[in-house]
Amino acid sequence: MKISTGKGTISLPVLLAIWSVSAVTSLPGLAVSPILGDLNTIFPSASDLEIQMLTSLPSLLIIPFVLLSGKLSVGRDKLRILVVGLVIFLLSGIACLFIRNITALILVSCILGIGAGMIIPLSTGLVVAYFTGEYRVRQLGYSSSINNLTLVLATALSGYLANIDWHLSFLVYTLPAVSLVLSPFLHRQRSTPEPAASDQMRNKTIDRPKLVRLMALYFFITYAALTITFYAAFLVDGYHLPKAFSGVLISLFFLAIMAPGLILDRIIGIFKGYTNVAAIAMIGAGLFCFGIFRDRGMLVVGASLAGFGYGLMQPLIYDKTAIIAPPRAATLALSFVMAVNYLAIMLCPFLIDTFTRLTALHGDRVPFLLNGMLTAGLALLAFRHRDDFTLGLDASYYKR
Repeated sequence: MKISTGKGTISLPVLLAIWSVSAVTSLPGLAVSPILGDLNTIFPSASDLEIQMLTSLPSLLIIPFVLLSGKLSVGRDKLRILVVGLVIFLLSGIACLFIRNITALILVSCILGIGAGMIIPLSTGLVVAYFTGEYRVRQLGYSSSINNLTLVLATALSGYLANIDWHLSFLVYTLPAVSLVLSPFLHRQRSTPEPAASDQMRNKTIDRPKLVRLMALYFFITYAALTITFYAAFLVDGYHLPKAFSGVLISLFFLAIMAPGLILDRIIGIFKGYTNVAAIAMIGAGLFCFGIFRDRGMLVVGASLAGFGYGLMQPLIYDKTAIIAPPRAATLALSFVMAVNYLAIMLCPFLIDTFTRLTALHGDRVPFLLNGMLTAGLALLAFRHRDDFTLGLDASYYKR
């Protein structure tokens, strides 16, 4: 079976290898999440600082190694970097299965974060290298869907395994073994050079002003959308709803992120140049649903809208990032954009706490209403500047 790439064809095993890398990037932190509430019991002699380090240090280390991987990819063998990252990730995950003290677990988790950081920019970098034009946009959508579907399924599996033995939750970190098994197919069939007529070939270097604007946009929508994952539990508790309902909402949020990638070209065909406007408006509407309504149904609608809007924008930002860089530097450009995603994840609760203190507003609804208003303002800005490269979508995406 041959899959069209826009510049030739690749075999099905090569496509599966690319998809498997997209699945791996969603794993960091999953094994720890089901046992967060039990860490003081699991490690009775651990200090609060050590527990905080276990959850924050690996994520912090991902950012510089995402950037390092992007830098190393310029003029070097990307597949070698990928294999090294996968091996580090896999060996760290296996080691976590046997660790008995928190200091060693922190150290190994940090090493795992290093491996994950090396893999993350290559997950989209491989799609950019092997595909072009509408084929690349479609595959970036599939990659985003696979990433978020893996997140939902692996979280559920990790939680189930943690109920048996907390060590077993780290089995989800062995998924890179699949990518390692499939990686020889990438070596056997290398990516074809970008066609001379490609938008990428117009660039000699990365267009830095456009890159900065794309990074700012991605940072903001990630920060705004993640309000749901960080604050849904507080809101549900304040509404006196079952605590498990917050988990349902967060799962729906990530499932909604997955959905647009499966039918990305059709959605773009509907909204055309207003695609980003519609996506940003969906995120804002979803946040307002959380901030205004107490009804379970409207909370479900809110999680679904915010997730769908975010999932619609994510692959488009990746594709635009590839367009503004020459082929050899595309992974480097993507590494900057993907790094701000993790920066937004780390800073989201701190920024919201700062905003609420500055505005002297209190209550479980405030984070949602505040970010809903900010997102609504961005949607209006996107409508006004819908012909702009960053906030708009030119006709090449839907007139094919």
